[in-house]
Amino acid sequence: MKVEGRRYIDTIPLRNRVGRLAWGVAWALLFRPFAGRPFRYWRVFVLRCFGARIGKRCSIYANVRVWAPWNLRLGDYVAVGPGAELYAVDTITVGSMVTISQRAYLCTASHDITRLLKPLIHRPIVIGDCAWVAAEAFVGMGVTVGEGAVVGARAVVAKDVAPWAVVVGNPARAVGRRTLRDPAPGAAPKA
Repeated sequence: MKVEGRRYIDTIPLRNRVGRLAWGVAWALLFRPFAGRPFRYWRVFVLRCFGARIGKRCSIYANVRVWAPWNLRLGDYVAVGPGAELYAVDTITVGSMVTISQRAYLCTASHDITRLLKPLIHRPIVIGDCAWVAAEAFVGMGVTVGEGAVVGARAVVAKDVAPWAVVVGNPARAVGRRTLRDPAPGAAPKA
């Protein structure tokens, strides 16, 4: 979006608007009503029909909100919990074996507060393999959550999170390092 003087000029393409309208109808009729475990593959299918790239054995709850599925990339064995919001104005890339817990919010866009009309700005989010974004956590635009990292419940992450770090609070700060008792193949060794 561009701003000329004091006149707001919206630069979101018509194709994007039509796609989001179609997705909104599909979400309401074909995605949201099909709750429960038996329909998890159906929900993944519907997301893929709208351009999402989703790996194998992913589980996405029926009340998950995705702003633009064509900007969503999920690896294998990803779980997205109830009420999570994936505001994918830009790309959200999630690695494999990741958990995004209930009511977490991944937000790829904001507004340029240095401009009077506050035009929309956006940057991608990347979540590394084996990471966990806990309940009601917020991950802001342009953030990379490293492999194996844990974003604690209700944490607000505005800066990158190092691999295998545990961050909590608002703003999020590192409180330790995650070590696994039973490391998966290729995971970081015990510290």
